[in-house]
Amino acid sequence: MGPLGKIAVGAVVVGAGALAYGTLIERNMFTLRRYDVPLLAPEAEPLRVLHLSDLHLTPGQKRKQRWVSELAGLDPDLVVVTGDNMAHPDAVPGVLAAYEPLLSLPGAFVFGSNDYTGPVWKNPFTYFQEDREYRHGVELPTAELRAAFLAAGWTDLNNARATVKAGGRMIDLAGVDDPHIGLDAYPAGPADPAAAVRIALSHAPEPRVLDAFTADGFDLLLSGHTHGGQVRVPGFGALVTNCGLERSLARGLHRWDGAWLHVSAGLGTHPTAPVRFACRPEATLLTLIPR
Repeated sequence: MGPLGKIAVGAVVVGAGALAYGTLIERNMFTLRRYDVPLLAPEAEPLRVLHLSDLHLTPGQKRKQRWVSELAGLDPDLVVVTGDNMAHPDAVPGVLAAYEPLLSLPGAFVFGSNDYTGPVWKNPFTYFQEDREYRHGVELPTAELRAAFLAAGWTDLNNARATVKAGGRMIDLAGVDDPHIGLDAYPAGPADPAAAVRIALSHAPEPRVLDAFTADGFDLLLSGHTHGGQVRVPGFGALVTNCGLERSLARGLHRWDGAWLHVSAGLGTHPTAPVRFACRPEATLLTLIPR
C-alpha cells in the first residue's frame, strides 16, 4: 500500500473511532455547568437558577432520567426549561420521572418544535442550508405534558408574561413559543424595574427575539435549541447553530446588547443523529449574584 492509501486508511480509522466515541460515550457524559451571573442589587443574596433544555427524551433513556432527577440536590430557587423535552409519543412518563423531584420547586417553561411533533430522518448536511424547509414528524402529547407542568405549579411562558416568587423574591418573566417554526408572538412591554431580576425565555435564540427582550429591559435571556453545535471541532467550535445566532454563541454565557445570554447545549440529541463530539450534554446552574 502506498503513502496515499495509508493516509486514506488512517483517516477512515480515525473517523470511525470518533463516530463510535460520539455515539456510544460522549452523548451519555452528562455534565453540570456552573456560572456566576452578576445581575442582582448590591448585597442581595444569591439566587440559583437551574436551566434545562433539549432532553429529546425517548422511553428507554433511564440513565438520562436518573441524572436529571438528581439535580434536585442542587437546591435551585427556580427551574427553567427551554423546550424540546420529547422525542417519542410515549415520552411523557419519562420526562415527568426526570423532572419529578424538581416539580415541587418554582418553575417556568417554553416549548420547542419537538414538544409538538416528533423527529424525522434528515440528511445532517441540510443543517448548513439556511432556507431549508422544516419537516414535522408524528404528533406528540403536548397537551399532556403542558397539563402536568401546570398541575405542578410551573408557569407556562409560551407567548406569555408572568411574575413568580422564587428564593423569597419576585422574578419578572417573559417567553415565546418556538421561533424556529414561527410560533413566537412576543407580548411586548417593559420589564418590571422593581423585580429582583428580569428573565426571558425562548427555545431558539433567534436574534430578533433576543433583541425584543433586551429592548423591553430583560437582563437574563435563556435559550437552548443549538445543542452547542452538537459536533464541535476543537479550536474552531460549532459548525452550525441551526438558527440565526452566530457560531461563537452556540453555547455558554455571553453578553447580548447589555443583557446576559445563556445558551444551553442541552441534554439530548436528535434521535436520527445520536452523536455528540467535543460537546457534552449539559444542564446549567446559574447563580445570580450582586453586580
